[in-house]
Amino acid sequence: MTIFVDEEDYYGCIALLHKEILLKRAKPTILEYTTRELFSAIPECVQIAVCDKINNLNEMGGSVVTGIALQMRLGEHFEESIAKSIEYVKNGNEWFHCDHIAERVLGHALLTEPERTMPLFRKMISDEDKWVVRMVGVAGHYAVKNGLKRPFVRALFDLLLDHSDNEEFHVRRGLGRAAKTTAKCHPDIAAKHLERHELGQNVGNWFRTNVENGISGSGTHPYVTH
Repeated sequence: MTIFVDEEDYYGCIALLHKEILLKRAKPTILEYTTRELFSAIPECVQIAVCDKINNLNEMGGSVVTGIALQMRLGEHFEESIAKSIEYVKNGNEWFHCDHIAERVLGHALLTEPERTMPLFRKMISDEDKWVVRMVGVAGHYAVKNGLKRPFVRALFDLLLDHSDNEEFHVRRGLGRAAKTTAKCHPDIAAKHLERHELGQNVGNWFRTNVENGISGSGTHPYVTH
């Protein structure tokens, strides 16, 4: 027997989440735990509708909730989860919505399914929307920091280098974050690729500074490779 569930059944739950969790600015760890418990109990058929409602609340913590919810759906709904993450970031139009979702969805995807995710990054980094481009940097930072395999670190850093002359503020902050983390965790990759790249193309001072700062702090990181 098939049971049909309407998203309206969860409106009260969303209202309670808004009042007791989001408006009280709960810590990310609380938001993540609450989301995993909540979405484990919500049927897949209405999860996206619930995410849409939470996204429309436009609360800072709401993007943590939708980020974890989409992360939970990556295994069975990879393309949809990526598309929705981009949609929510564009709708949010704030750095924190971008960063919350980018780490939890794109960063997790790159770390766990890099072969599937890197081609998406190559498209996203050329997007006209600054937040979509920033997502690549924030997600890359997360994945490298958490142990992304070296072949994909190299591919990611080359991709960052190709766009290292971008002067948009929010893009610089996102891509620079990934460049610094790469240099901190894999200083050999950063130094070698930066030197080779500079022979044929100008590299923004902001990018070079992030790499230099990352290399200078490389000895303190658990994944560092010399």
